[in-house]
Amino acid sequence: MPTTLDLQVKTLPNSPGVYQYFDKNDIVIYVGKAKDLKKRVSSYFTKNHEQGKTRILVKKIVRIEHVVVDTETDALLLENNLIKKYQPRYNVLLKDDKSYPWICIKKERFPRIFSTRRVIKDGSEYFGPFTNVKTVSSLLGLIKELYPLRTCNYDLQEVKINADKYKVCLEYHLGNCKGACEGLQSEENYTKDIKAIRNILKGNFKESLAIFSQMMHDFAVEMKFEEAQKIKDKLDSLKHYQAKSTIVNPAINNVDVFSITSDESHGYANFFKIMNGAIVQSYTTEIKKKLEESDKELLELFIVETRRRFTSLSREIYVPFAVDLGNDVKVIVPKLGDKKRIVDLSLRNAKYYRQEQFKQIKIVDPERHVSRIMAQMQKDLRLHKEPRHIECFDNSNIQGSNPVAACVVFRDGKPSKKEYRHFNIKTVEGPDDFASMEEVVYRRYKRLLEEEKPLPQLIVIDGGKGQLSSSLKSLDALGLRGKIAIIGIAKRLEEIYYPEDSVPLYLDKKSETLKIIQYLRNEAHRFGITFHRNKRSKAAIQSELEQIPSIGKQTITNLLRTFKSVKRVKAASLEELKAVVNHARAQKIYQYYHKE
Repeated sequence: MPTTLDLQVKTLPNSPGVYQYFDKNDIVIYVGKAKDLKKRVSSYFTKNHEQGKTRILVKKIVRIEHVVVDTETDALLLENNLIKKYQPRYNVLLKDDKSYPWICIKKERFPRIFSTRRVIKDGSEYFGPFTNVKTVSSLLGLIKELYPLRTCNYDLQEVKINADKYKVCLEYHLGNCKGACEGLQSEENYTKDIKAIRNILKGNFKESLAIFSQMMHDFAVEMKFEEAQKIKDKLDSLKHYQAKSTIVNPAINNVDVFSITSDESHGYANFFKIMNGAIVQSYTTEIKKKLEESDKELLELFIVETRRRFTSLSREIYVPFAVDLGNDVKVIVPKLGDKKRIVDLSLRNAKYYRQEQFKQIKIVDPERHVSRIMAQMQKDLRLHKEPRHIECFDNSNIQGSNPVAACVVFRDGKPSKKEYRHFNIKTVEGPDDFASMEEVVYRRYKRLLEEEKPLPQLIVIDGGKGQLSSSLKSLDALGLRGKIAIIGIAKRLEEIYYPEDSVPLYLDKKSETLKIIQYLRNEAHRFGITFHRNKRSKAAIQSELEQIPSIGKQTITNLLRTFKSVKRVKAASLEELKAVVNHARAQKIYQYYHKE
């Protein structure tokens, strides 16, 4: 007999809408939207989900509620509202914007213009919110420079002005106000300035530039050069501000631009508001993933919430890939030209923000930084587990002399130098890298198994398919094939090779995964070369002493232990040599170095 949950799923309509999942405590744990409610909800219970978090979510679902809507746009808006209302555990939650500043044009006679963090529904106009306080200060500074406005909070009713209730203040004498409080500026003249300011706040500089240019020309014709110079200074200020804001094409007007980049745990989204070819608003934020959401899902959520937050009424948006936002908004994915450059600029901002976050997290939350890198490596290298413990092997020999190998160990992406190990090749004669690699891999993991020490999650072999195949023989002999992931890295093009796969993997040259693997490989090479160089030096020292007749290895060891170097042995007196070895050997060593 089907359960209540089964019946709820089977009786869902094939219509667009929003669904809510409830747990045993009747708490909303997830809210989602769908073009087809029945098809979407059924997929949760019929698919084998790869992500562990999704499997846990499905196990906790006890009851389902749904709301049918007319369009996809309605579904998007309702989903967003329900997420904000219930804040479900398994939904992505975007940060609130309560602390962002706005620029207010107050609804009053002779309106004041000021910055505020409180939006009061009293008929006043609000522009923003602005994500950068410096932008607000810069805009207000420009406005003050261009248009003298009152800053007092007097109630400038006509009857009070006519009754001489107010007197001009210091701002009037400094030239920052035209004295509306004493009737020295008409309401019509003041309103004309407010109209120009409103256009600037919307990113429309054209009208103000034209007015100032005409004023400057008129003053010049009338030979009023000081006044003309003042207007020219204002014109230059406005052009400078416009130049900083304009990006590519002034013809692009009233458009929203969105982009996103992401890693395993977070998304980083950017929003631009474009008016007359200028960025009048910019906003970038971090979005924490809850159920391994795709970039498309995160971007759709970000677009809906950001347009609501910034009260955007733009009918056109530019995005880097197609998104489903219904029919109320025209979605454009630019391929060429100025529109494409705007989207690229937005994406670049998102990537810069991501890098800044990484730097901060590395300092304030090292564990999250490590977890992110490990999750990224697991994804990039197609591993079953995070490679918290990695070991890398490298061979070193010159024309077959003194063959050695090195094993370096990384934990959480960093070298663990106390665990580095050297190997003298014992069973291989001559320069045979494949056989040498097979020997050291076998010896390393045979010992770890015997000592019951933990095995690594990943083995990196410095070399291509040949060295990788040799290493696999050792893992097979120890019964470790499939229990430890193993890859080979070839030097020429940094190809990553996998067992029994002739096609290599090429990682992005800038990826953190490749940088860590290169670091591993370079450390193994450095460690192996150092050991090999020391061994060759020692061999050269011993070979000189071995030239002396009747001097064996033990005698050489005793001499070097006492005198530390061949040079000191050579300089030693006969009596000093006799104190270390017997009389006959001391005589032979001394005569060898003092033949004259």
